[in-house]
Amino acid sequence: MKKFIFLTFITISVIITHKSYAVDISAGLTGWYAWGEQYNVQTGKVPNSLIESDPSLLCGPALSAKFSDDFNLTFVLLYGEFNAQKDDGAKREEAKFTRIDSDLALNYRLNNYLKVFGGLKYLSYGIVPYNEFQNFILKKINPHKSFGAGLGLSATIPITGNLFGLATLSGLYLFGNDSFVTGDMWSLTPVLHDVKLAYNEYGFNSNISVAYYISDISTVISLGWRFQYPNSGL
Repeated sequence: MKKFIFLTFITISVIITHKSYAVDISAGLTGWYAWGEQYNVQTGKVPNSLIESDPSLLCGPALSAKFSDDFNLTFVLLYGEFNAQKDDGAKREEAKFTRIDSDLALNYRLNNYLKVFGGLKYLSYGIVPYNEFQNFILKKINPHKSFGAGLGLSATIPITGNLFGLATLSGLYLFGNDSFVTGDMWSLTPVLHDVKLAYNEYGFNSNISVAYYISDISTVISLGWRFQYPNSGL
């Protein structure tokens, strides 16, 4: 089985900076208004299923620690709930699922405009179930989970005064897994089977936003757009 998912986001964040000893600490909130699609591709007689999610808000903390003019560490954790519609060509079903999206990155400043960064990423999202899996009935399905690394480049572009543009592009390589429980379709006393699948996942992240720095209260407000496309394969 393969799964594909891409998510598009409108993002907004508010970051407040506080200097503590030799480290600049920034803490704030970030929110993503997101929608996306999943594809469950099955072997055998089960057709491909398209799962579309309604737009929903993910939100959570955004933290940063600046150790020097060249190095800083950032952490973002997002959580949200989605309503989804599954369409396999024969019938349409609705379901709900949650999503967790977390990034930890170390950034290195190349010059006044460019940074290179690398770090870790964790994803967890519910999978809308399908009713049949060849000769089995799906009894329970757990959230898909992925953990891995990313590497990318970010740019800061001054526009005017305290207004500037931000852009990032990164590649992702994750190790994902699914687990679910099935029962025999034709048995009067179904025997349950625990099924686990592992994936090597790759994809990319891109983000474009405009940010404004309010110097009187040391606060940055940004608004932008993000596109994420992990691709999962056996």
